[in-house]
Amino acid sequence: MSVHLPEVLLSGSMVRTGVSAFLLAFPALFSIVNPFGAALIFAQASAGRSQKEIMALARLVSFYSFMIVVISLWLGGIVLAFFGVTVNALRVAGGLVVAVRAWDLLQSPESVEAQKEKQALQGGRTVMAPNWADSAFFPLAMPFTVGPGTIAVAIALGSGCPSGHSFWAYTAGTTAAAVGVVLIVWAAYSSSEKLVAMLGVTGTRIVSRMAALVLLCIGVQILAAGVQGFATDMWHNLLKDIRHPA
Repeated sequence: MSVHLPEVLLSGSMVRTGVSAFLLAFPALFSIVNPFGAALIFAQASAGRSQKEIMALARLVSFYSFMIVVISLWLGGIVLAFFGVTVNALRVAGGLVVAVRAWDLLQSPESVEAQKEKQALQGGRTVMAPNWADSAFFPLAMPFTVGPGTIAVAIALGSGCPSGHSFWAYTAGTTAAAVGVVLIVWAAYSSSEKLVAMLGVTGTRIVSRMAALVLLCIGVQILAAGVQGFATDMWHNLLKDIRHPA
């Protein structure tokens, strides 16, 4: 059975595109979600619940978080394009959001933890809610687990397919990264009490700082891609004006 060389090359190129997209998207989403740090606050938000309720709550929060990230990945760029926002502008804005958030987490994780705790606990109402499912979407999924920063990253990643590469392979890679991060969120939230005992505050802040460093690098990379895109467009327009003056 003969196999055409172009088909093999195309398949290999699609695989490389998907793997590259996964390797870009996974650390970006993992770092900004920070499942292990969030799990410690989730343990406080779910205090007093049975293990069965905690497991069910973790599944529901993970599902809602996955839907928010996937919708942002798939449709965020389309919505922004409808309002006339270019991909390069999105990359610059998204890169700035990611870099600023990473810098804050790197310099003062305590303030970020306090903000997350305020979002999750809602002044104690989350813990006291009679029906735990009422708090699964708000505030535990949005904005605690998946906040504006995560949505901005997802939109920037979803709109960042390099020219000349397979869009579907790229989308498959970013979606697989979202699945991987959400599975870690589910596992961390389900075992939040064990993570509290194992990591503690110090261990969590070490993990958070390591994730923040990776996130800062990714934010700079996204920002640089947007600036490069603007510069390329300006150069092409300049050449066009030189070759075809009005």
